[in-house]
Amino acid sequence: MALTGILLAAGRGRRFDPAGARNKLLQRLPRGELVVEASAGKLLAVFARVVAVVPPHDGGVAEALRRLGCEVTVCPDADGGMGLSLAHAIRHSLPGQPPGQGWLVALGDMPFVDPSTLRALDSAVKEGAAIAAPLYEGRRGNPVAFGPAHRDALLALDGDQGARRLLAASPVVAIVVADAGVLHDIDSPADLAG
Repeated sequence: MALTGILLAAGRGRRFDPAGARNKLLQRLPRGELVVEASAGKLLAVFARVVAVVPPHDGGVAEALRRLGCEVTVCPDADGGMGLSLAHAIRHSLPGQPPGQGWLVALGDMPFVDPSTLRALDSAVKEGAAIAAPLYEGRRGNPVAFGPAHRDALLALDGDQGARRLLAASPVVAIVVADAGVLHDIDSPADLAG
């Protein structure tokens, strides 16, 4: 079983720029890469198929992701919250996905996750975990991998909580990692430094 990578890149990033003038996903990291390019690149290094979900007016995020090789889908209800975007991405991934496949759900504003973490989560689901999440120094982070048993629950998500309720109500296999990137998202310009 190979997981499909899901990249959530449909948020507005209001904490990064309350005025909404600067899209955090299109900001440059110290090595010159866009935040969303770095996040997608990690997924593409591990998964053969990466579905990225973007909002209708993304300022160039979809174009950057297509150039890298992501399958991009526009979520018309992206402003309704991460749950709607995630359900949209899962629904988009189903055609062409063999039955019994799972997903690794990553966030577009988390460019510092190490590919070894992605591989460890992938392995955990392949070995039978219904949900696997990284644990760094006792704190659960992102991304999160889901096995096929959670397909219907993922498709039913809505609102701004994403899969948080699903994670709270289901057993989660914690994968201990030495990867601080699982806790490091871009919420302010200072976070770009790494």
